[in-house]
Amino acid sequence: MSNTSLSLQHIIRESTLTENAPLLIMLHGYGSDENDLFSFANELPEELFIISVKAPYTLQPYGNAWYAINFDADKGKWNDNEQAKESLELIANFIDEATSLYPVNKNNVSLLGFSQGSILSYAVALTYPEKVRNIVALSGYINHDILPEDIKQKDYSNLDFYCSHGSVDQVIPVDWARQTAPFLNSLNIKNVYSEFPVGHGVAPQNFFEFKNWLSKRIV
Repeated sequence: MSNTSLSLQHIIRESTLTENAPLLIMLHGYGSDENDLFSFANELPEELFIISVKAPYTLQPYGNAWYAINFDADKGKWNDNEQAKESLELIANFIDEATSLYPVNKNNVSLLGFSQGSILSYAVALTYPEKVRNIVALSGYINHDILPEDIKQKDYSNLDFYCSHGSVDQVIPVDWARQTAPFLNSLNIKNVYSEFPVGHGVAPQNFFEFKNWLSKRIV
């Protein structure tokens, strides 16, 4: 089922619960759309209310993005960080809209992001920790240029991260992802980090691992 009444276009899978359902919001990667991660929906716990969101920037000839990427630049100039910050705010606002409109528990919100969606999942959680609880961050990394300056003052005690990466990822180097756990540990944030022998994608064993991780945390 698709819905355009909120600020971001999205599709949903309803929960078996009629109220106070745990909410999972899916954020796709660069050049993809809301149907991509939604292919996981049928395999995930039926009590989850699942929303898969479409990024705001349209690419040619097809696909969408959360922000522009210059693939020829080095890491520092890779991302349009202003667009990324705008999308961060769009997602944070969308969480508020979705928890108001749908029969979900606003205190049990999980994010599932892939690649660019994963980068923004990190940023949303570290900027607005009160809005989310669990984060599944697949094939992404923490972009420090879009994080808030007062990061040391925030309360992250409710956050829990599952992070994974392909050890032969040709799009986002695994070395960038390996910096995630030490950073989250430095903020005393609960986290798990896994690597799988794949490129820029989600291996079946990766899916089963994050599914089990998430299933234990949405109750």
